[in-house]
Amino acid sequence: MAAAVPERTDAGEAQPGIAELRTRFRSGKAELIAHFEASRAGAPAAAKLLKALAKHVDATLLALWRHCAMPGGAALLAVGGYGRGELFPCSDVDVLVLLPPASVRQSEDEAAATRSAIERFITACWDIGLEIGSSVRTVDECIAEAERDVTVQTSLLESRYLCGSRRVFTTFRHANTRAMDPKAFLRAKTLEMRQRHTKFEDTPYALEPNCKESPGGLRDLQVVIWVARAAGLGKNWNELAAKGLITPFEVKQLQRNEGLLKLIRARLHIIAGRREDRLVFDLQTAVAESFGYQSTPGQRASEVLMRRYYWAAKAVAQLNQILMLNIEERVAGSQDAPMRPIDEFFLERGGMLEVASDDLYQRHPHAILRTFLTYQQTVGIKGLSARTLRALYNAREVMGAGFRSDPVNRATFMQILKAREGQTHAFRLMNQTSVLGRYLWVFRRIVGQMQHDLFHVYTVDQHILMVLRNVRRFFIPEHAHEYPFCSQLALTWDKPWTLYVAALFHDVAKGRGGDHSELGAVEARRFCRDHAIEREDAALIEFLVHEHLRMSRIAQKEDLSDPEVIQDFARRVGTPRALTGLYLLTVADIRGTSPKVWNAWKGKLLEDLYRSTLRALGGAQPNLDAEIEARKEEARHLLNLHSMLPDTEGPLWKTLEVSYFARHDAPDIAWHARSLFRHIETKEPVVKARPSSLGEGLQVLVYSPDRPDLFARICGYFDSAGFNILDAKVHTTRAGYALDTFQVTSPQLEGHDPVQYRDLISLVEIQLDAAVAATGPLPEPSRGRLSRRVKSFPVTPRITLRPDERAQRWLLGVSTSDRSGLLYAIARVLARHHINLQLAKITTLGERVEDTFLIDGSALQQNRKQIEIESELLDAISP
Repeated sequence: MAAAVPERTDAGEAQPGIAELRTRFRSGKAELIAHFEASRAGAPAAAKLLKALAKHVDATLLALWRHCAMPGGAALLAVGGYGRGELFPCSDVDVLVLLPPASVRQSEDEAAATRSAIERFITACWDIGLEIGSSVRTVDECIAEAERDVTVQTSLLESRYLCGSRRVFTTFRHANTRAMDPKAFLRAKTLEMRQRHTKFEDTPYALEPNCKESPGGLRDLQVVIWVARAAGLGKNWNELAAKGLITPFEVKQLQRNEGLLKLIRARLHIIAGRREDRLVFDLQTAVAESFGYQSTPGQRASEVLMRRYYWAAKAVAQLNQILMLNIEERVAGSQDAPMRPIDEFFLERGGMLEVASDDLYQRHPHAILRTFLTYQQTVGIKGLSARTLRALYNAREVMGAGFRSDPVNRATFMQILKAREGQTHAFRLMNQTSVLGRYLWVFRRIVGQMQHDLFHVYTVDQHILMVLRNVRRFFIPEHAHEYPFCSQLALTWDKPWTLYVAALFHDVAKGRGGDHSELGAVEARRFCRDHAIEREDAALIEFLVHEHLRMSRIAQKEDLSDPEVIQDFARRVGTPRALTGLYLLTVADIRGTSPKVWNAWKGKLLEDLYRSTLRALGGAQPNLDAEIEARKEEARHLLNLHSMLPDTEGPLWKTLEVSYFARHDAPDIAWHARSLFRHIETKEPVVKARPSSLGEGLQVLVYSPDRPDLFARICGYFDSAGFNILDAKVHTTRAGYALDTFQVTSPQLEGHDPVQYRDLISLVEIQLDAAVAATGPLPEPSRGRLSRRVKSFPVTPRITLRPDERAQRWLLGVSTSDRSGLLYAIARVLARHHINLQLAKITTLGERVEDTFLIDGSALQQNRKQIEIESELLDAISP
């Protein structure tokens, strides 16, 4: 480490040592941040802080440069974000030590002295607490590296002289300017931006957005300045305005939204105490409170902050699109390309939709919605031009109450819904340009609205558009492989637009308080009335919005083998058309919450419910005996295909109750008989496993002499082995044996490697057999670690215990945050009270569980015991 001894310049002035520089740097930085925090001021104060921090570091680096006696021919440059003259509180300090060209020869001693000085300088930077990112290059090396790596080229584009040789800096600047190819740079940065947007799922509305890198973040603004600077079009917003690339109004919008994003990022750094650019759940409340927002009974402080962030990010995304297209036209010279007329309002140029005049929407407000209809209907149009986007951006004030109630606009909106194709892209574009929220005022209320649960990963408006996309895909042959049964049903659906309207309105009333399904149905009814939708179609749409949660709840929480459950649902649905519409909307809705929520097992439950209800609606009265006989016959046929002897199944089937055959389909019944025909009276447990017929995870069969703790031991094994239980069916034979089946998944089964499956099946059969055979007290359940999201949005643990309609069995409902060991903890309480489990329906919604158990036992008949069991269960499921 360099000595902390003061040195003297030629003029005799004492230079500060490292220890003094460290003290000055840290105290100066702390003072600047403290002043900023005390001021509680807005974006202007943040801008001053960033510039002041950069100047403070400038002075520190200059002192270190002198202290380390750097060679006279070298120069120190600020690059990257620091090169812009701005520095966030915990950002890296990127510098370039620029060496003289290779043509300037040095002796070996001089070269060694230069290397030594550079090492001293970089070490000193770290010693005083600078988070430095350094590179050491000659001018030629800089240019060569920039040609290979656009990231380096971008960093050098923003270089700023700090100290050292001005001659070598001037040489570098001229060489860098000559080497710049604006077209190639624009192409590279555009591709890089698309790649970055894809990484963040092309939306500014992530629940934990990165205020720097996410779409609509600071990086989108920086990209515009980079490509404009490379093309010689300007270095800041005012210079771009002078070149006619943006309007004065857009300059104000850019400065306002950029200021907010910088303010949020600066406060994030200060509150986190580290470089943190993500608005993670843990920090959202603290950042919101730093803005002075306070939580109220109806709204969290973090919601106010995030809504403000989303609106800013949306504006930035719009302006980025306008400016990038404008710059592309200037760089490519395509602004003078010929245009093909489409109609009186629009033209086509280079595949982009152009407005006939800049003031088109002010003169003809009807053309606003016609933009998206034309975009849908015109072959070859791939997007809206910068001029069109700007015209829409500047026409927001035109879209008032009169615009919304205009019969022509309502007819155009219905044309967009009823078009043969293009709804997904048209509605996304309408939302991106703020037209959708200004036409459907009820939709505007949920733009950028967070969903504080543990399974939605999108804001409400993004979720709605995802559901619309999913519904639309049911009608597109190219996507039939994704949802084969849904695509098959869609072929018979004559009015797809009714489902699109239901998708648009199913969650539109979220965040108001009350039941959003009921409130949304009211909004859907109003929309249908305003848009002259026929009574029958309007009734269907209202029904779908009102009931959009019911089918999922019944499929995942109730016993689908119970004829009463099916009959009740059939009575509520009423018609096969309503059932089909509800099924399609339900699948689209679940798939639109999060990529992790949907699985094949949920798909099977919904399809089973759909088919059973369709039979009931067709007038077929549930005939359980006939259904069971049909399953048995099919199972016998499958056994014959496996060359099993006649009546192989007989000994096992004689011990089984009707409920077993009602809850299993024929392939499972045949597999069980084939696996167990030699073990009917075994004293040892039998464990068999196979790949699930659904294509995800394993099916596991356990057959063993029954005992109260058996289910708990099985759950304990699956928990310790890292399996997730999707479904459990528990039966006790007349001979006193447990026949339990489980549908499980594991992170180890990501692919479809048969060797991987074979090895895991062998492992499960051996290890679970040993776990079931074990004796002694059940081990204490582990308290699984909670995720950050669960900590930020905790679910209040709830237990419900009520008798079924026949008062023979009890329904136990459990709602809590998901964690490892949860099911085992529940099973352990049931085992302790000798409660028999007959059916377990495991529903995991992101990081929340909604489990339902069908149970019985003498303890449930006593009120005091019931309370004791419920209390112990609440203790077991509490985080």
